[in-house]
Amino acid sequence: MSEKKLKTEQLLQRVDELLTVLNVISRDLTETSKALKAMVGAPAVAPKEGEMRTIDDIKTLFPKDLGEMLMFEEMEEDIIIKPRQYLGSENFAKIASIVRDAGGEYISAGKESHFRVPR
Repeated sequence: MSEKKLKTEQLLQRVDELLTVLNVISRDLTETSKALKAMVGAPAVAPKEGEMRTIDDIKTLFPKDLGEMLMFEEMEEDIIIKPRQYLGSENFAKIASIVRDAGGEYISAGKESHFRVPR
């Protein structure tokens, strides 16, 4: 085996190890964030038994500055969240985190990209 191929394989192995560590850290941070939100009385993200969330329920999850950047649309099963403007990577990450904590996801669809949160 050539020296170049050996170094490449070692680098790939190291990258895989780092990804594993980062995944563990990410899970720990998510759990810590949820615990801190519970301690400070952050609004609950799950609807009560038998109830569906409304746009207002979802809007309360966002700080005012982020909420003003977004449009909310209530669908039968989901609440769709679309940006009113370019978000930038920092705001996008904050919004994505809030949406994930609420059980939602980001849907990448070009100009129709949006966040979706189950009602």
